[in-house]
Amino acid sequence: MTSAPFEQQLNPQNEHQPQQKPRHKHIVLTSHPRQSRQQPLPIRWGKADPNERGPIIATLGNTAHRNAIGTHSGAYAVYRALAVASGTLERDHRADLTDTSPTVSIGPHPKWADPDKIVSIDPFGTLDSGLFAKPLFAELSAKGYDIRPSIAITKAHINIPEMAEAVARGGVKVDGKILNAKGELVATKVAIEPVWYLPGIAKRFNVAESDLRRTLFEQTGGMFPELVTRPDLQVFLPPIGGYTVYILGNVEAIADPTRPVAVRMHDECNGSDVFGSDICTCRPYLVHGIEVALETAQAGGAGVIIYARKEGRALGEVTKFLVYNARKRQEGGDRADTYFTRTECVAGVQDMRFQELMPDVMHWLGIARIDRFVSMSNLKYDAIVQSGIEVGDRITIPEDLIPADAQVEMNAKKAAGYYTEGEVPDAAVLTQTIGRQYEEA
Repeated sequence: MTSAPFEQQLNPQNEHQPQQKPRHKHIVLTSHPRQSRQQPLPIRWGKADPNERGPIIATLGNTAHRNAIGTHSGAYAVYRALAVASGTLERDHRADLTDTSPTVSIGPHPKWADPDKIVSIDPFGTLDSGLFAKPLFAELSAKGYDIRPSIAITKAHINIPEMAEAVARGGVKVDGKILNAKGELVATKVAIEPVWYLPGIAKRFNVAESDLRRTLFEQTGGMFPELVTRPDLQVFLPPIGGYTVYILGNVEAIADPTRPVAVRMHDECNGSDVFGSDICTCRPYLVHGIEVALETAQAGGAGVIIYARKEGRALGEVTKFLVYNARKRQEGGDRADTYFTRTECVAGVQDMRFQELMPDVMHWLGIARIDRFVSMSNLKYDAIVQSGIEVGDRITIPEDLIPADAQVEMNAKKAAGYYTEGEVPDAAVLTQTIGRQYEEA
């Protein structure tokens, strides 16, 4: 591997100058190339060799080094700003990444080199030493480049009450390796921050990149002026939530076509996932997905749970609660026939999760076929299939796991085209499906 393209970008004049603590000065709203003696390292998105692709540098210590818009940590970057402003965090702190490398290596997989398949995360975001040439990174580090990962991989034990109950009733098999007698699961856990390749995002949604950039700039209240002033910077780290992936079984099985793979793609629902709200099926469906993932892993394959931070269909929890109120208080009560209408009245749209970006995580994992897809969502299924991933069986939530107050949601979704093995509710059934009212005990 050669690092020549990047060596040529380094500034020899600053090679031996000590790093100085930044001083307060006038804020520059843009960093146009001509304002710096040093051009940023290029990012050649879609290159199979990470050393040719180049590292993404979104840290703030030296603005001349930055080759991306935004910064690490997504929405949590604002808390970092508060920590700096309050004096609890040094402005020039550099992370000590000793012993933080992945517990297992994932990839590289062929889709990592396809600029059309992965556009919303950095496939090389783990900075795995097995992928990047150490001499190059050592040299960049010596030059003061602060390169940080956007993906972290670790191992974890998962302990949820439903699994212990399933063990007690004999509903799942204890193998002592993936699931122990106490109902604890052993998993590989991956945290992924969003990293958007703007030309690819624009192509994915069939819009002009210039229109995408300007709209992002305008709809974030002008938070990122470089979206419109720096067309040479093609990578953007948006201030949104990312993904957590839980893998049961052998990681290598995910990309092995001879071994089964189960996937549950789950969008965040704090009210149900954490606090057990019964107005939706989110937690019971998530638990069922974990059970299917476990069965598939125990059969020699892998089970994958992808948890996306897209609360309330990416409309947010405030909007979701407003919709709950509107649904419960409308004339005739909370009805399946107006389930989506009330969301549109408040938010203007039914859904803003944009599942077109979701398959990127699956391509990063090396998934080419899903044997058991634990989801009824037509939007998720269509996005996955259209991205080139084959789907075998689709698994619905068992009827006995659906809370009584969630029948409104389930019938509305079935009527809207969500996958079901039963009958699709007609208009009469939708009108008659009414949820619990606030006045009811």
